[in-house]
Amino acid sequence: MMQNHSSTKRVAMISGANRGIGLAIARQLARQGYALSLGVRQPEAFDAVKAFGTSEDIHIFAYEATEKLAGQRWLEACLQRFGRLDVLVNSAGLLRKVSLADGLESDLDAMIEVNVKGPFRLIQATLPALRQSGRGRVVNIASLSGKRVRNDNVGYQMSKFALVALSHAVRAAAWDDGVRALALCPGFVKTDMALAASSMPPEDMTSPEDLARLVGLIVELPNTASISELLVNCSYEVML
Repeated sequence: MMQNHSSTKRVAMISGANRGIGLAIARQLARQGYALSLGVRQPEAFDAVKAFGTSEDIHIFAYEATEKLAGQRWLEACLQRFGRLDVLVNSAGLLRKVSLADGLESDLDAMIEVNVKGPFRLIQATLPALRQSGRGRVVNIASLSGKRVRNDNVGYQMSKFALVALSHAVRAAAWDDGVRALALCPGFVKTDMALAASSMPPEDMTSPEDLARLVGLIVELPNTASISELLVNCSYEVML
């Protein structure tokens, strides 16, 4: 059993850290020397030793984005383990098809719950600790679907537009305390979610590792070099 201690390292909480973009970001920040508190839905199915080795700077928390008090409980566990928080990455997300023609409101509700309310609750819970850091960082994994409408999945687009707005709200609320927020907006990323939703060849998609490298750079920038939105294309789009 790992003992609690106050970390001298910068500490990041990352949701959806068991796979895809979240896992790639976690590995990147671990390489950069961060201590990590990783939110995963099923900790018993996540092999943290395989993913990160036996580092004592890895904390696993059973996080479910739809639980209203999950963010506060996770923050408390993270602070008990490491004594501080410097970076929050909202990577947990849900994709369902909701069109104007035949979309189900229940599917829209599910995406809003996970893609918008989950990050909202986590930010509300963690913002005091991020303010205390003096250079707190929030990274919201949004999408190019949060910047333009290219297909008929209006439900997903609505949820990601809202997440971009949330990112800007964080910057406005806590700028003077050194908190900076990024809305990361990629197109198709080579993950299970995108591969199931697109016929694009996987080799033509952006890799999670490349997004992680970008996040690793941006969270280390000084407060005087803030990037609020980052659009990452894997295919050409006019004006994007």
